[in-house]
Amino acid sequence: MPLITATNLTHAYGSHIVLEGATLSIDAGEKVGMVGRNGGGKSTLMKALFGSLVADSGSISLQKGARVGYLRQDPELAPERTVRESAGEAFAELQNLHKQLNALYEEMAAAEGEGLEKLLRRQGELESGIEAAGGYTVDHRIEATLHGLGFSDEQLDLPVSALSGGQKGRLALARLLLEEPDLLLLDEPTNHLDIEGRRWLEAFLADEFSGAVLVTSHDRWLLDRVVHRIVEVEQGRVREYPGNYRKYVELRRERQLTLARQHEKQLDRIRQEEQFIQRYKTGQRAKQARGRQTRLERFKQEALVERPAELDVMNLSLPRAPRSGEQVIIAEGLSKAYDDLVLFSDLDLKIDRGDRIGIIGPNGIGKSTLIRCLLGEIEPSNGYVKAGSRLSIGYYRQSHEHLDMSLTVWQYLQSVIASLNDHTRASEQQARDLAGAFLFSGGDQEKVLADLSGGERSRAVLAGLVAGAHNLLVLDEPTNHLDIPSAERLEAALEPDGGYDGTLLLISHDRALLESICNQLIIFESEGRVRLFQGTYSDWQQRQAQDQRQSQAADVRRSKSLHGRSRSASRPVREPDQRPTEFARLSLEELESRVEAIESELSDLDGQLADPQVYANGDRVRELQHRREELIAKQRPLEEEWARRAELA
Repeated sequence: MPLITATNLTHAYGSHIVLEGATLSIDAGEKVGMVGRNGGGKSTLMKALFGSLVADSGSISLQKGARVGYLRQDPELAPERTVRESAGEAFAELQNLHKQLNALYEEMAAAEGEGLEKLLRRQGELESGIEAAGGYTVDHRIEATLHGLGFSDEQLDLPVSALSGGQKGRLALARLLLEEPDLLLLDEPTNHLDIEGRRWLEAFLADEFSGAVLVTSHDRWLLDRVVHRIVEVEQGRVREYPGNYRKYVELRRERQLTLARQHEKQLDRIRQEEQFIQRYKTGQRAKQARGRQTRLERFKQEALVERPAELDVMNLSLPRAPRSGEQVIIAEGLSKAYDDLVLFSDLDLKIDRGDRIGIIGPNGIGKSTLIRCLLGEIEPSNGYVKAGSRLSIGYYRQSHEHLDMSLTVWQYLQSVIASLNDHTRASEQQARDLAGAFLFSGGDQEKVLADLSGGERSRAVLAGLVAGAHNLLVLDEPTNHLDIPSAERLEAALEPDGGYDGTLLLISHDRALLESICNQLIIFESEGRVRLFQGTYSDWQQRQAQDQRQSQAADVRRSKSLHGRSRSASRPVREPDQRPTEFARLSLEELESRVEAIESELSDLDGQLADPQVYANGDRVRELQHRREELIAKQRPLEEEWARRAELA
């Protein structure tokens, strides 16, 4: 029996129908991703599943006793509570049991005889309940979850009222994860997470959380890692695809091609019918022609398949930017600090023509400040920056205050993009073609900028920048307000073979975008510490996994060395009481050889699991993860045997 089932849900806001016969079921423990255009009904469906919205028609069935948790976009948090206390509200039942136990202790102090016996039995019941609800380990779980989502130790005792909107969103997510409901409904949980937070969340959902998950997210890597089924909400209906996001893209493309072929066949039939009607609309066969006209109109309304709008959408010629100098930006000894806060120090950076550099790191660590120093908008504390020759800079900022909000989408694009044929002004058709490539339909192109959503306006600005013939594009979190189709349009335009041939600086937490278009990284690792890395984001992940493995191996060797020196200086007085293990017959060298072999294979597995292409094959991912678990299980007794011998030495 499914954990939850929604059947034939229909819902409208005024005349706008967002759900029309939507049907969906989720089994216990199943991980499902939900995708679709912004405003297409995903959030409405989630609210209906949670019960905070009653659909106009249809039904929802929830398994008896099942608990559903829902991450709202506007979380309700008590402003006077601390971060730690607010997260701890997930254990309200446990806190209540503790209160009951404390009150019981007070009663027991004055009780005697049978009354005391009764209280002792109640004490046992409460202690069993406390242990079942998490016992006394919840403080560690609370801290681990908050740390995983980006909170520092210093922030745990801050009042909720002191948090930013993004921090409140992360706190609400932490509390929900700690509640461990049977079904998690997560509506854009990565909106306020940096890369490390996203990696922590996807590992938690994929490897630790045993309940069911329905998640909408713009993070394609998270969907690839976590989910095993995709449901697409399109034109009010739900369509299902097996596999992760990469598999969904492949299957959806096949479906689009099938629909396109069907559409062309239907057009052929329509043309034949129209020719007959036109030929015989007068004369002896006019009545027959009128009958066929009526049937043709009904066919167009009821049976005609629309050609998928996204097919070949990026077959778009972009204007070429003027060639810049070979050296675009040179920075030497660059530093920036505010009082005692050091953002970066003594940074040397050389950006050449054609470089595609991603800038990554935690929120608020100084990434945007570095960009503004490189562009000359703010003065560095030390060092200097030299800009190259013939630069035309396109800079995407979070704010859109510079826009003329009275322009329509196509008018705005016409005003900012470069002409393809050396005219001083782009044509209306060029502007409309660009708008269509960035998913503005015919009617949407006539909307004025003031009436667009934040995501739509971002899409228009990005389209203008990409086609603005800039030889240096600087993009600061360009996909923050974009849905996945819009992010993919931007990605397609910026890829090396997508038409843009200039230099690119990109600040982003979108790992799919970073992987697709960047071949170098500037990594903000900690306060004041910045690393330059030649390679893609997946190269960087593999390097991190390798460094971590080497560090762990070094720790083991260091521990062995310390044990050896300690044992040679002072032998234990007591006789060992450990029993020989199954590895007792192995020599110390054989033990170390086996441990090193396992570490080597683990390093190789981690490298494969860091490759986003691996996640296109769900069976392969599960095979790798299963093998990794086997190796860790084998590694543990080997290390225990080594520790046993160290104690015997």
